[in-house]
Amino acid sequence: MIRQFELVERVKSYDPAADEEAINRAYVYAMKMHGAQKRASGDSYFSHPLEVAGILTGFRLDGASIITALLHDVIEDTPATLPELNRLFGPEIARLVDGVTKLTRIELQSDHAKQAENFRKLVLAMSEDIRVLLVKLADRVHNMRTLRFIDNPDKRRRIAMETMEIYAPLAERIGMQEIKSELEDLAFAELHPDVRQSIVARFEFLRRQGGDLVGRVIDTLKSTLAENGVMAQVTGREKTAYSIWRKMQKKNIGFEQLSDIMAFRIVVPSIEDCYKTLGVLHSHYPVVPGRFKDYISLPKPNGYRSLHTGIFGPERQRIEVQIRTQEMHEVAELGVAAHWQYKSGARNTDGRQYRWLRELLDILDHAAGPEEFLEHTRLEMFQDQVFCFTPKGDLIALPRGACPVDFAYAVHSQVGDTCVGSKINGRMMPLKTVLKNGDQVEIVTSKAQTPSPTWERFVVTGKARACIRRFVRTQQRGQYAHLGRSILAKAFRQENFDFTDKALEAVLRQFKAASAEDLVVSVGEGHVTARDVLTAVYPVLKAPAKPDSNVVPIAKARSKPARKEMVPIKGLIPGMAMHFAGCCHPLPGDRIVGIVTTGKGVTIHTIDCDTLAQFADAPERWLDLAWNDAAEGGESHMARVHLVVTNEPGSLGNLSTVIAKNLGNITNLKITNRSTDFFEMIVDVEVRDLRHLTNIIAALRATPVISSVERARN
Repeated sequence: MIRQFELVERVKSYDPAADEEAINRAYVYAMKMHGAQKRASGDSYFSHPLEVAGILTGFRLDGASIITALLHDVIEDTPATLPELNRLFGPEIARLVDGVTKLTRIELQSDHAKQAENFRKLVLAMSEDIRVLLVKLADRVHNMRTLRFIDNPDKRRRIAMETMEIYAPLAERIGMQEIKSELEDLAFAELHPDVRQSIVARFEFLRRQGGDLVGRVIDTLKSTLAENGVMAQVTGREKTAYSIWRKMQKKNIGFEQLSDIMAFRIVVPSIEDCYKTLGVLHSHYPVVPGRFKDYISLPKPNGYRSLHTGIFGPERQRIEVQIRTQEMHEVAELGVAAHWQYKSGARNTDGRQYRWLRELLDILDHAAGPEEFLEHTRLEMFQDQVFCFTPKGDLIALPRGACPVDFAYAVHSQVGDTCVGSKINGRMMPLKTVLKNGDQVEIVTSKAQTPSPTWERFVVTGKARACIRRFVRTQQRGQYAHLGRSILAKAFRQENFDFTDKALEAVLRQFKAASAEDLVVSVGEGHVTARDVLTAVYPVLKAPAKPDSNVVPIAKARSKPARKEMVPIKGLIPGMAMHFAGCCHPLPGDRIVGIVTTGKGVTIHTIDCDTLAQFADAPERWLDLAWNDAAEGGESHMARVHLVVTNEPGSLGNLSTVIAKNLGNITNLKITNRSTDFFEMIVDVEVRDLRHLTNIIAALRATPVISSVERARN
């Protein structure tokens, strides 16, 4: 455990003006308040805030952040109060501690809606002061380092999943690469321990085979650069197990097919030296096509700048090389923390200075609730990027796979709402065209245009999807209001009464409606009948023997309980029979279409199923379908995979163990070909959705006895 004087010395080493007395008081106060509390590991609870403070000193954060780290749990776990912190440490510290505490209080609950609400509060808190996020990330790092001491495996898995989906992407967005990599690796070890161990074991085997390969490559690169007049610092490392696994998933390849598993960093004095170094490397070693990226002229949104290239370097090893200056290196390693300057001037801690955070706040404005906000935010943060330009040359960063509609909403919500067409590099192109790096995009708008619900099928950014859904919700509400008003007017007219909003206002409390408009919408949706409203307004009336014919169909449709076994598919007529095609085995997450067959209902196919070619001349039989949000992660679906397995004792046992550990269930297995060395087989596996299947396939690819594995189709 860090001692008091050691913590103060760490802070004073990079910030001589830090308030030493305030840090000492915070240290003593936190130790006193936590007292004899223990963590799951058995350690003193005070060791946790102390370690969080120590992590932040590694990123050279200011004294207020260090004090906040020491105090971040006192309101939640001790009798301490916010007014007391305000009195003892001032309003700035109290505000920061309150920001972190609000998040922790809700985070302790496992319910998905609570997690979404927690994340919404995190975005609001860090928009006021980005240091809230820095303290929260350090807190999460230490919690992940000690995750193994939690006995409940479900709780460990939930925390690891939350770390992977929310906190690691946030760390990347603010450039905290070191924290991001550690969080990913720790979460990966909990979520896929066998896969990680398999990759680590293969790294150890390669080290034994190649000796000190990294050291030899570094020496050769230094020598080559020195001979050409470039003085540089060269370092190298193996890529993390998680980054290897992600690449295996993304490229659909096995470990043996990965060749650039080592990355080398070259730090030079100036930008001119960066490009000179690039020229030296490209003139001495063969270049890997398509691997050059210039993040100096086009920095990433988090401020990252560097040159990336792939070469067949010394000893014919395929390696990745990053070239940067010392200043770029500090930003790459420390991210936001690299901008904390202690020499002079005030520091800007307002989170709204970051474009990506302003975009999250825009999504928050358009989302219907915390859960939808969390969904759209994951879309916004969890993808690789392409860089496009406006006609004026402004840079717009978008997720890979984005289209002109995403671009329009990235420029401004109003531009997105009114876009009718797009010019890409001067040519008119469809709105669903996938944008590429370097495209110049011009959006054509019209005041008469409104967002189309069909846009949601091909947009990929959270902001675009949130804006489109908000418009659809507003439009639907208007339609329900019009329908409800017509139904009520007719019901009132039949009893010779005038229908007015004033009459409804007297009975709002009875129907738990906030306004007359809300009550009208409820009637239009079928949640409330017109007769109920009429008898509430005029109690002297008796309900007729026959229900109101205007609303019975809607009420019945609404009141009929949904069958839990039904698979949620958008676009199907209620009650229509459906089944999944045995040729392609569609899963939630696949793009799907329906083929109508007389007497059989609708057959669901994936969009790329070869069988669909048979129906090309019958467009009237096609239905445009999509999965409801509730489909993913819900009930089990059958997926089929094709494997080539080494013919040796224990192979089938390893296969079934890997699938079981990744929560899959084998329902059928058929060996299609058998030779001296290999089995070829088809395996049917129960999975939740496409992501679940992808994880299982990636885990199988990392298993030594499995030569290849692919999803079987047709």
